[in-house]
Amino acid sequence: MSETTDVTLPELQTSSAPPPDSSSEPDVKRSAAELEAVFDVLVNVSAVLGKSTMEVSQLLKLGRGTVVELDRKIGEAIDIYVNDRLVARGEVVLVEDRLGITMTEIVKGERS
Repeated sequence: MSETTDVTLPELQTSSAPPPDSSSEPDVKRSAAELEAVFDVLVNVSAVLGKSTMEVSQLLKLGRGTVVELDRKIGEAIDIYVNDRLVARGEVVLVEDRLGITMTEIVKGERS
């Protein structure tokens, strides 16, 4: 089996010192309340195992059981996108009879 890596999100961790202009409430409660407005926002999450390029004529010939060669090797990290933006890399895992993704690396991108 593969080695797992703990992933932490420093942006979401709380500090013990309250911000200069905060009320007497702990920072954790204030942060959670501020985020509550986005809890129901839908996002599109995609896990890309690999990519392949082919002509339309080849695509039309694909059928059940056809093997398509991808640009990734076995065991190589997959890309995880949220709303078409690369946010993490991970590994495919099997949980009971379903496939899942374990995030192993958070990708820090430039913000515009």
